[in-house]
Amino acid sequence: MTTIDKKTSAPLLEVRDLHVEFHTRDGVAKAINGVSYSVDAGETLAVLGESGSGKSVTAQAIMGILDMPPGRIPKGEILFHGEDMLKMSAEERRKIRGRRIAMIFQDALSALNPVLSVGYQLGEMYRVHLGLSRKEAKARAIELMDRVKIPAAAARVNDYPHQFSGGMRQRIMIAMAMALEPDLIIADEPTTALDVTVQAQVMDLLAELQREENMGMILITHDLGVVADVADKIAVMYAGRIVENAPIHELYKRPAHPYTRGLLDSIPRLDQKGQELYAIKGLPPNLMKIPPGCAFNPRCPKADDICRTEIPALVPVTEQDGGELPGRGSACHFWKETIHG
Repeated sequence: MTTIDKKTSAPLLEVRDLHVEFHTRDGVAKAINGVSYSVDAGETLAVLGESGSGKSVTAQAIMGILDMPPGRIPKGEILFHGEDMLKMSAEERRKIRGRRIAMIFQDALSALNPVLSVGYQLGEMYRVHLGLSRKEAKARAIELMDRVKIPAAAARVNDYPHQFSGGMRQRIMIAMAMALEPDLIIADEPTTALDVTVQAQVMDLLAELQREENMGMILITHDLGVVADVADKIAVMYAGRIVENAPIHELYKRPAHPYTRGLLDSIPRLDQKGQELYAIKGLPPNLMKIPPGCAFNPRCPKADDICRTEIPALVPVTEQDGGELPGRGSACHFWKETIHG
């Protein structure tokens, strides 16, 4: 039986050369094509990219909730406390999921059961994993609702999901993820469809709970503005690959990939009031027909012949004098021109 030692010196989570593909009647969609990243305790990794870049599929592979078939993982490792979860039995992974690794889904209304009270759904974590009675589980549910700052928690514990606002439902999802004090939380677009004020409240709550528990967190988003004050480092994905990684503020100051620069240029700015917003031309590629060479080349303003024939490796990024830039990497043939240009 697999046992996981929390005291190991290995990263909390390490994904190595992960590949995921979906076999359909129309062909094979190569959703993930060699993704590698790691997260330590107390650290936040933001995974950024457009829809279809592979952010959520990677998270589902980590959680073990991919539909298989049609999904398949032909290659790669997912190491949690140094042990490969892809080699574990279904029962062993089930014990980790929810209790050691938890996930906050982007659509709280769809993720919550509409015919069960939120108190029942929160209490279920304690009944299933810890064997508590219904009364004890309900008391814990109220404590959780208080912890995520839901007003009048004791009076609302028997309410149903539709009786809460979008922001309050997202707080319930956070409470469910936090229930068993996991080592790692994966937050998949946790602020989708929320207004700006509520987005800030939800992100502040996540950051506060993470500090209290020293959890690792993977924050999946397409919005660079959401992660600016929360993440420690960032991985930018495109067509199932990581095209750039960096400490968060370094990436904002000097992106080393044209795709990242395009995403940054797309953010609305107060000093550009009345001007047309920048948009990256074209669309993300069909994952059944990924272009040869760099997948971004049909949309890239710097694309040259080499970009259409050779897939660029994710290489270390350095200063012009060769000085090291720790934690920085770019998968672009022309990263020097991009970061130093």
